[in-house]
Amino acid sequence: MTDLDLARAVGACARDAGKAILEIYAGSFSVQHKADTSPLTAADLAAQRILLHGLARLAPGVPVLSEEAAAAPWPQRQTWSRYWLVDPLDGTREFVKRNGEFTVNVALIEDHRSVLGVVHAPVSGELAWAVAGEGAWLQDTPTQMPRPLRVRAAPVRPLLACSRSHGSAEEQQMLARLGPHQRLELGSSLKFLRLADGSADVYLRIGPTSEWDTAAAQCILEQAGGAVLDLRGNALGYNRKDSLLNPSFIAVADPARDWLGQLGLTPERTDHDR
Repeated sequence: MTDLDLARAVGACARDAGKAILEIYAGSFSVQHKADTSPLTAADLAAQRILLHGLARLAPGVPVLSEEAAAAPWPQRQTWSRYWLVDPLDGTREFVKRNGEFTVNVALIEDHRSVLGVVHAPVSGELAWAVAGEGAWLQDTPTQMPRPLRVRAAPVRPLLACSRSHGSAEEQQMLARLGPHQRLELGSSLKFLRLADGSADVYLRIGPTSEWDTAAAQCILEQAGGAVLDLRGNALGYNRKDSLLNPSFIAVADPARDWLGQLGLTPERTDHDR
């Protein structure tokens, strides 16, 4: 099985997880809250079960790190050179609000980089996938042919993809430095997909996210020609520390534009990202 074959097979697993999510979405469901106050539903857990089973079948012996499972301790994780990073239901708040803006995210991490990414939006039917060095694709619905993804050059008046549920005043103050712009509010990894498909330009996130929130979509955006950077200009990396939280970051469609400079930030790349 080639890496692209593997990505397509993982996409089929993500679609199966999406079907289970939609069955629960169509009815009534209860909402619990985890220790960090984030919501949890039966849909999160149903998708988790399907993905764990599917990934074990496709890649026996490759460990899985998932939002809805107890994380392996750091002494164990730091020995991993290859593992799956999964968010069975990214955007549970949007699921609870019933606005359709949630996704299934699956990434394969090798040597701290996301080298395979799959993002599925159950409500719209979109399925995107990418493999490092091979490109990125989007299938708008299960019956349509996949199309290659490519970012666009930054327009004079950029379109900013913004979080529907997690925006902050600090983000707004920074984004104002970009000058005239338009805004598109979205939940989950859909913001990254809109950058990758050439319909948006920037997504700034000030504040914590978890590694499973970004890994799959980062691979897709990078292979479409974009970038996901911390505020020092380094590409986001994975499994480098005990904490599973990302730093603040900016996702951009057109890396040729000096977005960080426009935001008043000075890139300071580290050795491992050069």
